[in-house]
Amino acid sequence: MHGRYMSFKKYILFILFISFSCKNLIDEKTSKKYNVVWIVYEDQSPEFFPQYSDVPIKLPAIQSLADEGVVFYNMHSPSAVCAPSRSAIITGMYPTTLGTHNMRTYNAYRNGVNEPSIGIPSYSPDFPDYIRPFTEYLRNAGYYCTNNNKEDYNFKISNEAWDESSYKAHWKNNVDKKPFFAIFNDGQMHESSIWLQTENDILLDKSKIKIPPYFPDTEKVRHDLAVNYSNLVRADKKTAKIIQEIKDAGEYDNTYIFFYSDHGGPFPRYKRAIYDTGTKVPFIIKPPKGIKLKADPNQLLSFIDLAPTILSIAGVDIPSHIQGKAFIGQQKKYSHKFIYTATDRFDAQIDRIRAVSNGHYKYIRNYDTLKPHALDVSYRLQIPMMQELLQLYDAGKLNEAQSKWLNSPKPDEEFYDLINDPYEIVNIINSKDQIECIVKFRKALDEWVINTNDLGEMPEMDIIPASYLK
Repeated sequence: MHGRYMSFKKYILFILFISFSCKNLIDEKTSKKYNVVWIVYEDQSPEFFPQYSDVPIKLPAIQSLADEGVVFYNMHSPSAVCAPSRSAIITGMYPTTLGTHNMRTYNAYRNGVNEPSIGIPSYSPDFPDYIRPFTEYLRNAGYYCTNNNKEDYNFKISNEAWDESSYKAHWKNNVDKKPFFAIFNDGQMHESSIWLQTENDILLDKSKIKIPPYFPDTEKVRHDLAVNYSNLVRADKKTAKIIQEIKDAGEYDNTYIFFYSDHGGPFPRYKRAIYDTGTKVPFIIKPPKGIKLKADPNQLLSFIDLAPTILSIAGVDIPSHIQGKAFIGQQKKYSHKFIYTATDRFDAQIDRIRAVSNGHYKYIRNYDTLKPHALDVSYRLQIPMMQELLQLYDAGKLNEAQSKWLNSPKPDEEFYDLINDPYEIVNIINSKDQIECIVKFRKALDEWVINTNDLGEMPEMDIIPASYLK
């Protein structure tokens, strides 16, 4: 081609490639540039969605994506709170490797002192300059990249990350008609909405809500859960408008749509918790027309996999420093044997915890056993349910499962059978039948801490760049 003769071998390969590309189902193997849209809900767990559980609401817009795509059952955030999680999403790196593992480090909403009570300034961690937002690679490859509008990446984002990042950012502003990558973030079901929206209309029958065993069945608990479900119903209507805009522009058949939440739910024992309630998220992908996703819905996935997967879809080489793995597209890799999650500082409260899971079992290591899992986070204390839980606990009116998260001291190790105990209530760390498995998980976690250079082992003041310690 182009005036040159191809070898017979190259000619055969070329014909095979053309033949394969002309099939109706091409399984992501194409040079065509598809659009990608992310619809992100804040603070939500899979169990609140009808695609994952028996719930008293319908979400038709989200269901339409599920009907045309794949529902994934094991996507996890590496952290149970937003800013560290978002640093993983935008870089494809573990927050504990970047130094973005504390909530929060870089506070884009205010300058200077971040946590006055413990003397932590607002700072951007000093990681190597070659670690870039993955959207920079997309832009260099000809994509128009927009973010509407939350960032909160826990570090100072580069000016090259986005074509637009604001409330007005939209793929429709793409005057050159480039392929686009666009994020729409919906924060109306954020943790704060549990108390801010408490007087708003309830859009479901509260009596049909199933109360998980770690909560008492009280009116306040039911009401707070109902507030969240109602917020989801409202959010689904906004999602429907986003989908309709894509259809009206004639781009729906040419667009991947990803739906997920930035970490687990907004309730006590969800957000900030190392349990699956804090780290597992809903995750759905609707592919373009004619694309068949050959992906295992049950495979272990982490937010660090999102960046390389988008680059894989876009046909952009994945940088070697990225720790995640593409799970669809031309650069698809084998799936994870384990996923790793971590918690460190939440506002002024510090509690280093690490966990490793293979989807069946989870091993948790608590570095400070004197603190309960229920840290005294003032922001969370505004939730009516949280206030009631503390009152009932102090009065001795919670059963064993309901008290577990609030108990102090907590064990130095926890081990759960996620298949038979999905709520992670029965700690089987002392089970003689599981000794071999527990040893395996301990070793896996030890190796991960070393291999990923887990900065949580260092005092936070020692990793803050000197320029922020004036």
